[in-house]
Amino acid sequence: MAVTFTDMPIEALRAYRPALAEPAGLDAFWTETLSAARAEAGPTRLAAVEGPVRSLSVSDLTFTGFDGDEIRGWVVRPHGDEVLPAVVEYIGYGGGRGLPGERLTWAAAGYVHVIMDTRGQGSSWSLGATPDPHGSAAAYPGVMTRGILDPRDYYYRRLYTDAVRLVDEVRAMPGVDADRVAVTGTSQGGGLAIAAAALSGEAVAAVMPDVPFLCDFPNAIVRTPSAPFSEITRFLSVHRDEVDRVLHTLSHVDGAVLARRIHVPAYFSVALMDDVVLPSGVFAAFHALASDDAAIEEYTYNGHEGGGHRHWMKQVAWLDARFGR
Repeated sequence: MAVTFTDMPIEALRAYRPALAEPAGLDAFWTETLSAARAEAGPTRLAAVEGPVRSLSVSDLTFTGFDGDEIRGWVVRPHGDEVLPAVVEYIGYGGGRGLPGERLTWAAAGYVHVIMDTRGQGSSWSLGATPDPHGSAAAYPGVMTRGILDPRDYYYRRLYTDAVRLVDEVRAMPGVDADRVAVTGTSQGGGLAIAAAALSGEAVAAVMPDVPFLCDFPNAIVRTPSAPFSEITRFLSVHRDEVDRVLHTLSHVDGAVLARRIHVPAYFSVALMDDVVLPSGVFAAFHALASDDAAIEEYTYNGHEGGGHRHWMKQVAWLDARFGR
């Protein structure tokens, strides 16, 4: 973690509302993308996993995301056939779904916990099992610049589509209350949670992004000292004539733009010593929300680890209150 504040004074952050322009046809872009993915959807498969986790049920999940590609995941839930609310979790940058039973907290709290694998990642700090079969033009190492010169080719168009498609499938799962599905995640996972809530319409009932990445790109790529935002900076240092095309692509996936479409209860977190996701990006997305029920937890002395398990405990209490538990 950083050892000092990495961004604006807190008073400025609480007032920060950048004037981010929406690209023409943004809603049509996502409607077309998601309609195509739904038309190409195949059957979802669940297979019970045997292992040392005995007090909860663990299943191997396969569903179809962008372009009909198969995406993996885990479903962890209390034993039995009781209809329960669900929490869909997306994973941070470079990580994958991990090992079966590695993430148990939400199921231990009485929710159906669905963890999405991240296409083409899952080898930096946790295991993944989902390839990204789509190619890319020249790109800087990492996924941030794969296909970045055209929004239709961009990596995050595919990943956001996977995130929305998972919400579709979770709502249709036996033993899940389709009206009580929340989305969450940390860092990249928080950015995916914002995208899923923004693009799923009424399907998502609550959103809990923890130190969310992928927000306020124009500011983040010139001020953030650390990767992954710096992947884009390095790309532009070589592709000097492509700034406008890159910013146009990024405007299609910017969480601080998409958050304007979120009307459901939202519970954010931000860390003021974060040098991976600057606090200004988190506040930009938070202030863009159209929700009447929104709160943000500020962790003054933390870096990108955010509030850790203490924040998860607050998330459980917050979600219980909204889901009537």
